[in-house]
Amino acid sequence: MALLAEDRLFPLEGRVRDLARGLYNGVRDLPILSPHGHTDPRWFAENEAFPDPAQLFVTPDHYVFRMLCSQGVPLADLGVPRVDGGPIETDGRKIWRLFAQHYHLLRGTPSRLWLDHSFQHVFGIDRRLSAETADWYYDHIADCLARPEFRPRALFERFNIEAIATTEAATDDLRWHKMIRDSGWGGRVITAYRPDGVIDPEMSGFAANVALMGQQTGFDTASWGGYLDAHRARRAFFIEAGATSSDHGHASARTEDLPQAEAAALFQKALTGTCTAEEADAFRGHMLTEMARMSLEDGLVMQIHPGSRRNHSDQVMAVHGRDKGFDIPGRTDYVTALRPLLNAVGMDPRLTVILFTLDETSYSRELAPLAGVWPCLRLGPPWWFHDSAEGMRRFREMTTETAGFYNTVGFNDDTRAFCSIPARHDVARRVDCSYLATLVATGRLAEDEAPEVARDLTYGLAKRAYKL
Repeated sequence: MALLAEDRLFPLEGRVRDLARGLYNGVRDLPILSPHGHTDPRWFAENEAFPDPAQLFVTPDHYVFRMLCSQGVPLADLGVPRVDGGPIETDGRKIWRLFAQHYHLLRGTPSRLWLDHSFQHVFGIDRRLSAETADWYYDHIADCLARPEFRPRALFERFNIEAIATTEAATDDLRWHKMIRDSGWGGRVITAYRPDGVIDPEMSGFAANVALMGQQTGFDTASWGGYLDAHRARRAFFIEAGATSSDHGHASARTEDLPQAEAAALFQKALTGTCTAEEADAFRGHMLTEMARMSLEDGLVMQIHPGSRRNHSDQVMAVHGRDKGFDIPGRTDYVTALRPLLNAVGMDPRLTVILFTLDETSYSRELAPLAGVWPCLRLGPPWWFHDSAEGMRRFREMTTETAGFYNTVGFNDDTRAFCSIPARHDVARRVDCSYLATLVATGRLAEDEAPEVARDLTYGLAKRAYKL
């Protein structure tokens, strides 16, 4: 039996379903553009086989292990590393059996849809994962992973990926991207400039990171001017490696446009670790405006990913470190927060700022009205907790009436889980085509216009917005 229904996520009513299916058939085979994500460039540089099914599907995927954690499964039992190098489960088969035993916890979630899509379409599996089928699954997938056609580059080509962006810290040496370029392989793997570690005074190692950036660029990063010049130099280094965007994961969307003397004084306090929480937030906010100004100089598209209250569990943070499933959405203000940046540079059409949110209440109240008037703003797709069929549908319903389609940027998968990329894009294509079919059926979109919109939502908008 197939794990997935052929008409999944399409409308129930017959005529609208037929319209949706027809639109989907016109875009289902378009190339995948993945302009923002967190896959490891080392995979494509070395092109080694993935270690085992657990290391591919379970241990690196916070969507998966956070759900099991919520039911009392220790992260160490799933192979999630400890910051002190302490003992964790390393037997991939044992991890997989534990995962399979708890697979029912993912029923109805996007993760279940993505996993079943990967099992069926990537590995040719036609039976459901369970405790009873765990060993068969493990052996089957492990056998596949040993073959050349399941190496990272082969899967990249099989997935029909035209371009994929990874995300690296501002001080990364980008060695894997250089290795990819030097290899002669034709796959397009580019980087994105993520400067949080040299912008956020509250991030561990801030001063050391700033000093390293000075060593890398030759600028005196103990001075305000040298610090800004070092950013420009690192951005140029990233652009040489193919970057078309920067990415900023701040706790809030706050921006500031401070006098340069005030910004320089805040920077000195940041270097010495004497900023108050308010001063650190103000510095982060000012640096978003500085990054926007630099984007006018060098052309990098600017992405702002605010609103995650990170590392909510002190215990998990202490034992396993950052990014271990305990990042929780929080309320986010955009209208007030973005005004300083927008009044500084927001009317310049050369600038593109893509806004993401974890606060859906802001879609129709703030984000769509902002993107519907400011030339520099575009709306990023549903992200993280809202990367689901329901979240995608809500996004279209709450933003299209004010921002339209062309102030959005299509879809990006924002994932570390490589095999889920085709699944996530497939969900987005099905949901968008279903929404367009509803507009056609209710007389709000001409039937002959819908295929063009579907193609733009699938491919064209991302290609243009991210300069791909």
